[in-house]
Amino acid sequence: MSDARLPTFDGKAFVRQLSTAPGVYRMIAADESVLYVGKAGALKKRVASYFNASPKSPRIASMLSQVARMEVTVTRTEAEALILENQLIKSLRPRYNVLLRDDKSYPYVLMTQEAWPRIAMHRGARSVPGRYFGPYPSVGAVRETLNLMHKLFRLRSCEDSVFRNRSRPCLQYQIGRCSAPCVGLVEADEYAVSLRRATMLLEGRSDELTGELGQLMEAASERLEFEQAARLRDLIGSIRTLQARQYVDGRAADLDVLAVAMQGAAACVLLLAFRDGRNLGTRAFFPRTNGSDSAEEVLAAFVSQYYGEQQSGGQQPPREIILDRDIPDRELIEQALSSGGNGRRVQIRSSVRGERAGYLDLARRNAELALATERTGHAAQKARSEALQVLLGLEEPAARIECFDISHTMGEATVASCVVFDAEGPVRGQYRRYNIAGIEPGDDYAAMNQAIARRFRRAVDEDSVLPDVLLIDGGAGQVAQAREALDELGVQGVVLVGVAKGPARRPGDEELLLPDGRGVRPGAESPALQLVQQVRDEAHRFAITGHRGRRQKARNSSRLEDIDGIGPRRRANLLKHFGGLGGLKAAGVEEIARVEGINVALAERIYATLHGLDTPTDDRPPPRSTA
Repeated sequence: MSDARLPTFDGKAFVRQLSTAPGVYRMIAADESVLYVGKAGALKKRVASYFNASPKSPRIASMLSQVARMEVTVTRTEAEALILENQLIKSLRPRYNVLLRDDKSYPYVLMTQEAWPRIAMHRGARSVPGRYFGPYPSVGAVRETLNLMHKLFRLRSCEDSVFRNRSRPCLQYQIGRCSAPCVGLVEADEYAVSLRRATMLLEGRSDELTGELGQLMEAASERLEFEQAARLRDLIGSIRTLQARQYVDGRAADLDVLAVAMQGAAACVLLLAFRDGRNLGTRAFFPRTNGSDSAEEVLAAFVSQYYGEQQSGGQQPPREIILDRDIPDRELIEQALSSGGNGRRVQIRSSVRGERAGYLDLARRNAELALATERTGHAAQKARSEALQVLLGLEEPAARIECFDISHTMGEATVASCVVFDAEGPVRGQYRRYNIAGIEPGDDYAAMNQAIARRFRRAVDEDSVLPDVLLIDGGAGQVAQAREALDELGVQGVVLVGVAKGPARRPGDEELLLPDGRGVRPGAESPALQLVQQVRDEAHRFAITGHRGRRQKARNSSRLEDIDGIGPRRRANLLKHFGGLGGLKAAGVEEIARVEGINVALAERIYATLHGLDTPTDDRPPPRSTA
């Protein structure tokens, strides 16, 4: 409810001072929270539409009643306005905007930026230097694309740790899927040509590529280089076969098909993607509507945010975007997406015929099915949350649940995990891992105390959000350690629950240790226990993954660095000579001593260290070769 003492925002007076330039406007409440962020091709015209006499929907009327002030940012072009709007929506999370969920799991094809670039799938933040192609609608589409790239252009896929330490070609070279740059079996210029051709195919320029290859094939034939001409002929044939198999409407299509389904305020946007005529499959998105019940508004927000984010990240939208309905600001969004600086025009259409109409119908039906499935899962999640509320005696369902778990192997590389769930399920962006140090190996109690203290000390210092329910994977000992850490920090209002395995350690037999000291076994049929199991299992998975990664990293770093006389250069020579740590451990002293920069005494120390032996002395003969 708005405060009557606050001055009413005079929207009409604000509009009079605006220009007709493109830009972004922000509606701000009295508490300085951002209510809404919007873009406009002409700021004055767009903002004025909110304060004229035309009827407003209840959602818009409620938003306008809370506006205390407005801010605008003028941009040079509509494209800049679109990019800025998307950046602000992502960072400010306005209360009344339709929000595309922040999902960093979109799969991309990554071509790295290094001396011998590799091509691989990438998910998550785009922090690795290189060029990203996508996003693709599914992991399967990325893998199919990579399979094609390796077959046609023989680009490397291995990680740098493998690439730097190879002494002979791997299996990928043997089966014709890599040109083995790791051991110098391909010239840098030839590899660069393959990269450029792969880039052209990933950009959808297959006709241009086949034309170029055809000219090269004819030139090779004229020079009587028939083997080279035959290789080019086979490459052209492979690309032509791909095109013939996957054309859309008789030509290489570069398009996305989008359909939206809504039930109340729940929405699903279904994306069906084609690139260079290849069907890349579908992906369902579930944007937060924040009360909007307009399918047109939801679809317009999705198109603006999804393709605007791609454009700001250096990716080009497809040439054609087909929608199952017309959307507001279609021409503005079309102009903004078309002004990427390369003269590429993006066309947004909602009236199509032929095969495209069939694809649109397919997208509609899949959107409705995906939404029904999602709502069923959401209803089940809500029921489990309400059951947990009753079991724990909470005043309302828990809005935030956190769970801690400890993972190690006989005390080695101990890692604690913290996972977060809200009313809709896991919030993966807020998961945390803690590398545990300074405790006795295998002391789970001390590890739990340290992890809880580290998480909540930061929460207290920064006055950040606390969970409603804190689950501890463990029995009374772990729960006592967590309680001790919370009490030392003065944390109040967190319901602490232990999750102890039953005698038979079977799922469904878990005992929940409640804050009042009681232990209850709800049983496998209990929705409350099912939610607890879901959160606990996710914490366990996240902890195991972190522990294995830390343990593997420690083992991969080997003990070579700890040997007196071994620096980065000698270590690299050793690993390169033997093809890795395994080959080095299998070698005898004489073989090790043959490596450049390694004498017999140093070889003896290396052998002894890798095999857990005492360092040999002058009066003891060195170990014999195992070869």
